[in-house]
Amino acid sequence: MRSLPKRWKLQSPIFTDTLNTPIGRLTLWFIEEKKKQFLIRILFNIVLPPDENLIPVRHPFKQSFKNQFTEYLQGKRKVFDIPYIMLGTEFEKKVWEILLTIPYGETRSYQWLAREVGLHKGARAVGQALKRNPLPIIIPCHRIIHEDGSLGGYSSGVDIKRRLLDLEYYYSL
Repeated sequence: MRSLPKRWKLQSPIFTDTLNTPIGRLTLWFIEEKKKQFLIRILFNIVLPPDENLIPVRHPFKQSFKNQFTEYLQGKRKVFDIPYIMLGTEFEKKVWEILLTIPYGETRSYQWLAREVGLHKGARAVGQALKRNPLPIIIPCHRIIHEDGSLGGYSSGVDIKRRLLDLEYYYSL
């Protein structure tokens, strides 16, 4: 993934920074507009090759925002307060907005999510939107599982999905 997909049209340069966490290294993509930072993408355990469109760590992502990830992983934060921009299609954004309503420590099914967006037989369509979620953890796509309780997929790997679900379950007791 060297450049932004064609559907992402940004006028600002994209900056990157990294954060080492117990679940792996997070690469954070963000833009700055009028001295305010907006997160646009989170990648797990990926080292990106050099790219003229990505500017590595010229302006680090605010430490207070990075601290929110640490607090989440320690069970001290259940909701994020990081400015972000959702980059995707209208359908994807609709799916991601609904994900934000799922409480910390709870799960819902792909079928539930499909019904919520108005596609009663659209579990695969919502699964594709989940796969394209640019802000995992903040937009909690890991909280969507199969109706039978099996995990389903996760863009960053099922092991990370399991760890996030276990962490939330443990801290919600």
